[in-house]
Amino acid sequence: MSTNILINITPQETRVALVFQGAVQELHIERSSSRGMAGNIYLGKVVRVLPGMQSAFIDIGLERAAFLHVADIWEARGASTTPTPIERLMHDGQSVMVQVVKDPIGTKGARLSTQISIAGRMLVYLPQDSHIGISQRIENEAEREALREKVQRLMKPEEQGGFIIRTMAEDASDADLEADVEYLHKTWASIALLAKAKPAPVLLYQDLSLAQRVLRDFVNDDTTSLQVDSRENFLKLEQFGAAYTPSVLSKLVHYTGERPLFDLYSVEEEIQRALGRRVDLKSGGYLIIDQTEAMTTIDVNTGSYVNGRNFDDTIFKTNLEASQAIARQLRLRNLGGMIILDFIDMENADHKTAVLNELGKALARDRTKISISTFSALGLVELTRKRTRESLAHILCEPCPACSGKGEVKTARTVCYEILRELLREAKQFNPREFRILASQLVVDMFLEEESQHLAMLGDFVGKPISLQVETTYHQEQYDIILI
Repeated sequence: MSTNILINITPQETRVALVFQGAVQELHIERSSSRGMAGNIYLGKVVRVLPGMQSAFIDIGLERAAFLHVADIWEARGASTTPTPIERLMHDGQSVMVQVVKDPIGTKGARLSTQISIAGRMLVYLPQDSHIGISQRIENEAEREALREKVQRLMKPEEQGGFIIRTMAEDASDADLEADVEYLHKTWASIALLAKAKPAPVLLYQDLSLAQRVLRDFVNDDTTSLQVDSRENFLKLEQFGAAYTPSVLSKLVHYTGERPLFDLYSVEEEIQRALGRRVDLKSGGYLIIDQTEAMTTIDVNTGSYVNGRNFDDTIFKTNLEASQAIARQLRLRNLGGMIILDFIDMENADHKTAVLNELGKALARDRTKISISTFSALGLVELTRKRTRESLAHILCEPCPACSGKGEVKTARTVCYEILRELLREAKQFNPREFRILASQLVVDMFLEEESQHLAMLGDFVGKPISLQVETTYHQEQYDIILI
């Protein structure tokens, strides 16, 4: 099953598309303005130690000094419950390796820790620690022990440090874990070398960019090519790959075609479709996808599909096709959390089993952990998909200022009646020469045509002239009443 990976890079953002059998299956977007600093490792210089606050300000090369509390100093913890006082651990002018745990906000500098951790795909490396921890989400005790033993076998006696095993490691092979261990040891070695060679303050390590994570995490035996449309970044990825992921270098390609890379594979069109509620199926059926704060609901409809020997056959075939489409849309839109699937009702138990099996097979290609239920008494299928990043809609969109995310706006007639009520309230409190209504074109047209009689009646009742003015920048629900 061949997969092409497309990487479109501009100064403002990086976009990655995974194309499987000619169709876009996943989209990943990272914007330069929102990368943040959390995870970055610096060699900093102590600017000032504050014994009264048991904290210190550290210069890491930013506009504002960063903040380090004694509770976040690894050496201060020890075996005792009482940390060693900070004035015994640090002094002004001292160089110290630190990691950002919280980005600067407003006037506050970054929050730091001296406990270093480097995240890989399946493991987190702790160079100052020696134990092997396991994510609490891996609940099976036998599986936890098996993973611990696997990682222990991969640890060389001469290499210090420990690991935290992430949930991604649940189904990992020995080769996958070994590659992750090797990558993390190489990364730490380069950090330690740079810390000895450079004076403070200096950035020692920045969390991997999206393009670098693609090389580390996405490429596998099924990947036929990894195309990058920026020569500068292609060379950087080539250098990164040579050091950390040499096995993928043969698949890395610099795209030099005339047409934009994403246009060539119709990715731009796919992005626009992935932001809509409706997904059309080839059979004539369709999905309606609604994403809310609490959950995502996906409703399956037959639409114009009437093929098959009978209506039950039509429903069954539509649900089978919908299973494949749902699995793809979950990956494409990166929908996480609780997801409710409302398939078209089926009476046949065999049909229900077949649809669930088809859904399970389609979801098996997803690299994110998913749990699926059977059909409920109400005919619904519940599934949970682990949240790993923001959904596509949350990255690219914001709530509509007109409807505040409801997906609907008040009709022009409804707004007209609100204005009439508001104008009556104003007339009881104030005594202007004239009332002027500022509103959108549709609302003003409604007042001039179908609601002209009601506006005239109110003008007679309040005994003041009422004028209308179109504001082209106003949305349909927006209006103002000016007292003249």
